[in-house]
Amino acid sequence: MTQDLIDGFMEAIPLPAMLVDQSERFIAANAAATTLLGANLVGRHFATILRQPNVATAIESCLYERSAKTARHLSNDGAQDTTFEVALRYIPGIGAVNGGAALISLTDITDREQASQMRRDFVANVSHELRTPLTALMGFIETLRGPARDDAPARDRFLTIMQGEANRMNRLVGDLLSLNRVESEERVRPREQLDLGAHLASTLKSLEPVAEAADVQLFLEIPEEPTLVTGDPDQLQQVFTNLVENAIKYGGDQVTLRLRTRDRDPAVRAAAVRVEVIDNGNGIDPVHLPRLTERFYRVDSHRSREQGGTGLGLAIVKHIVNRHRGRMRVESSAATGTVFTVILPR
Repeated sequence: MTQDLIDGFMEAIPLPAMLVDQSERFIAANAAATTLLGANLVGRHFATILRQPNVATAIESCLYERSAKTARHLSNDGAQDTTFEVALRYIPGIGAVNGGAALISLTDITDREQASQMRRDFVANVSHELRTPLTALMGFIETLRGPARDDAPARDRFLTIMQGEANRMNRLVGDLLSLNRVESEERVRPREQLDLGAHLASTLKSLEPVAEAADVQLFLEIPEEPTLVTGDPDQLQQVFTNLVENAIKYGGDQVTLRLRTRDRDPAVRAAAVRVEVIDNGNGIDPVHLPRLTERFYRVDSHRSREQGGTGLGLAIVKHIVNRHRGRMRVESSAATGTVFTVILPR
């Protein structure tokens, strides 16, 4: 087989691909391979480019055992770590003295690896969040069966704590189910028309007892005329309940819920409404802002758990807003507090 024919076949492969013959040097490489690994590959020993021991061992085994092999090649593209699946197949009758060569192709599986890592992290976080209240419950149950069996004041105190821990687990399970539901519906756009102003007024009314208990004043600013949007009423109530409740718990002594309309909003490139949840608290350190909607991410873990937070609320908000083809923005400073803005197309 001529070199021109080999090069033609190599360019027809849609993945980065190279040929290594019995001299252990590259005898061909397509454009995708040179883009990934650098120019002038042909003629170089494979170990100068593919230095990782598992890849080198797989290439040698493919050449000398004349059998298919696989390996993984770890790299970095300057922005993130990358993972490639290396597939090797033996081709007889080409290369030096027609002794055969190993065809090496690389498939980028970085997204797959990241998804797997996210699943592992999610399971680990859920396990941790459930284990903490379960450990407390088991400890109090053991105490109630022993030293506190006949101590009525201690028994009442322990039962109150146990009820709080059970409620915490119940909230976590509820948020997990809610997150699963909104993720499964994220690609299905809502079709129901609703008056968002009336919806916000109802949401704020339902949170008045929470605000009174925290000594926080609530303010509502909405247009007099109805503001119609297309959305899922239950999910939108969940969004604004979550945001206002967070502002009550972690903001200052005032929370304002403000609704404004725009003929054209650059965030969604269409007519839209903006709902702002404004507090006058201490603000959020800018280092935390990019990660606020991550599952189980907390600015203050201890305070969040004390307030009954599960670390899933803003992740649920993000998915609901995405389902409505909207956007969410966060602005915060120590001087003026925090503003969460939800932008929804009309």
